[in-house]
Amino acid sequence: MLKHLTWNINSFIPLILAGLCWCATARAQPATCSLKPDEIKEAPELFGFHLGMTLDQVKARSSLIKFGRADNFGVVKTTINPHYEPRFDKTVFADVRTISFDFLDGKLVTLWIGFEETFKWPRLDEFVANISKSLDVPGNWPAKRNGQQLTCDGFSLFASIIARGPSIRVTDELAQDVIAERREKAAELEETQVIGDNRTLNYYPADCAAKDNVPTENRTIFKTKDQAESAGYKLAKQCQK
Repeated sequence: MLKHLTWNINSFIPLILAGLCWCATARAQPATCSLKPDEIKEAPELFGFHLGMTLDQVKARSSLIKFGRADNFGVVKTTINPHYEPRFDKTVFADVRTISFDFLDGKLVTLWIGFEETFKWPRLDEFVANISKSLDVPGNWPAKRNGQQLTCDGFSLFASIIARGPSIRVTDELAQDVIAERREKAAELEETQVIGDNRTLNYYPADCAAKDNVPTENRTIFKTKDQAESAGYKLAKQCQK
């Protein structure tokens, strides 16, 4: 009788363990998010900012936001600090330390908001749980680096604690791919371009270290050596092997 009872208990142990493993796996399973960037719900915690906004639309939220010129890749970056800048209306940007904006070709592609430690959801777990509800996105954000990230269709949400305050970054991942591609092409072009010195009419191939000594204001860029020579430039002596 005792042996039979022991056998029955032992036979249930694998089933119990399997059930526990299944539950643990189910809890750890990352949430899927099929939302697109233009489907993100307007949330008060984002202060009316969202991906895809133009420079003018962002500036309309506050006249204190200033922009510089786009770089060679079409990127414009700017930052505001409502907590430190007394001209910002603290009732509009309550508990906000910093907001950073990245634009590509005039459209907002990255929004980062850093809150003070006095923000209503100071801990990372409660921040993720509540911002998920506010944005109407799944709440199970997998851990990534020093925070948690939810990846959706074409964009991602990343939350972390910085300087004891929660922060959120909304990123257009497709735009990041475009920027990376442009930088890669620029790097490839730089490796093949020929630099001409318009003072001496000498040219320097990409693999000639002496090219770095040519002042920027005196440089003429050629695509090939033949193009440089057709323009009357000669190979610099430092580059002759």
